[in-house]
Amino acid sequence: MSLIPAPIRRGFERLLNPLVERLIAARVNPNSITTVGTAVLVGSGVAYGFGEVRIGAGLLLASGVCDMLDGRVARGGAGVTKFGAFYDSTLDRVGESALFGGIALYFVLGGVPDRLVITALVLSFVALAAGLIVSYARARAEGLGLDCKVGMAQRAERILGLGIPTLLFAAGPDGLLLFAIVGLLALAAVVTVVQRIHHVYRATRTGPARQTQARQRSPEIGEYLSKGSGRDG
Repeated sequence: MSLIPAPIRRGFERLLNPLVERLIAARVNPNSITTVGTAVLVGSGVAYGFGEVRIGAGLLLASGVCDMLDGRVARGGAGVTKFGAFYDSTLDRVGESALFGGIALYFVLGGVPDRLVITALVLSFVALAAGLIVSYARARAEGLGLDCKVGMAQRAERILGLGIPTLLFAAGPDGLLLFAIVGLLALAAVVTVVQRIHHVYRATRTGPARQTQARQRSPEIGEYLSKGSGRDG
């Protein structure tokens, strides 16, 4: 189950089609888009950290657009490579770490009342760790030959869930809006991890033959990366 309805996803993808086609025609390297997107996401974390919450939110949403573009440009322009998939997945983790690190810094520097600082830090680290595990779980499952795009808080949901409210309302009074959003993201990411574990458990209960086949197809995550599937939310 995804929190973003499929029609909305498809509609936004159609809006991006002209830009994707131009980038492909201009022979833009998808890895360049990945690099720019990560730099923007790191900038978002810095902005959040120093209290420029609306700027951070705008940069976060812009990074989400780059996140959608690089994989589509790679596939549409026959630019899918093993390194590209590895590079994309690795930089995604760098960007998310910078984002939640910046949010944690915001909380430490007085973004929330003193009584909430420790709780806010814990929620930030849980949101980060669980978000990383969400992506790892999909990569590991697909490396075993299993589809694992399930869960209520995939990457797009996390970006929109944090970016849109803070773009509109900043951190809220005493930072409580941002505090609440991070708490909800932490909870949603933990639930998504559980959903993906349960999904893979059920998928692997279909019999020894299929499990053996999955292991033979790809015993390591590197095999998943070799498919060059791009996004891994």
